[in-house]
Amino acid sequence: MLNIDAQGLVVDGRIVRAIRPAIERAPMLIIRGLIVHQTGGGSAQSALESYQRQSANGAHFLIDKDGTLYQTASLRKQTWHTGKLRSRCMLEARCSTAEQRLNSGFNPSQENAREQLKSVPDRYPSNADAIGIELVGEALPRGGSTPDALKTYEPVTPAQNAALQWLIQELSNTLNIPLSEVFRHPTVSRKNPTEASTARW
Repeated sequence: MLNIDAQGLVVDGRIVRAIRPAIERAPMLIIRGLIVHQTGGGSAQSALESYQRQSANGAHFLIDKDGTLYQTASLRKQTWHTGKLRSRCMLEARCSTAEQRLNSGFNPSQENAREQLKSVPDRYPSNADAIGIELVGEALPRGGSTPDALKTYEPVTPAQNAALQWLIQELSNTLNIPLSEVFRHPTVSRKNPTEASTARW
């Protein structure tokens, strides 16, 4: 079990504290899931620097390629890491006929608005109730000539997967989050399907 202090910081020698207040948003009153991401950049330093920009997006934890684990936001604060939610019932083939009809057209904003009215597990965990975990990993090839959707994220390292497995197990046990509520970013939102595809937990 993790020791989480009153400020939402994990007290554990395996986690480096690197809190970036610029990515912290409204209070997170309940935690219902975990979302695993990849940064798109090649180093922890570049991610940590980007987390310092005004109104930056970011996640609660960052895992470097060597397995170093950073906490970058309080577990009592939301961060912006999920994006617009996809319809969980559509992807799990359990929508009502009426909801299937509503989701038949491509309108991510309206789909997200409908999903936000639901609660987990009827929808995917969102910024309001999910902890984000970023794995350092580039989307290749580098540069702007290739659209993001056509890039491929580099494989997660064994050290990253070991740290991820430990962190997810500890968060799951400590916060009573079922492993059925742990997702890769492209599952919950329309993102590059290779993001975190080699992450294991």
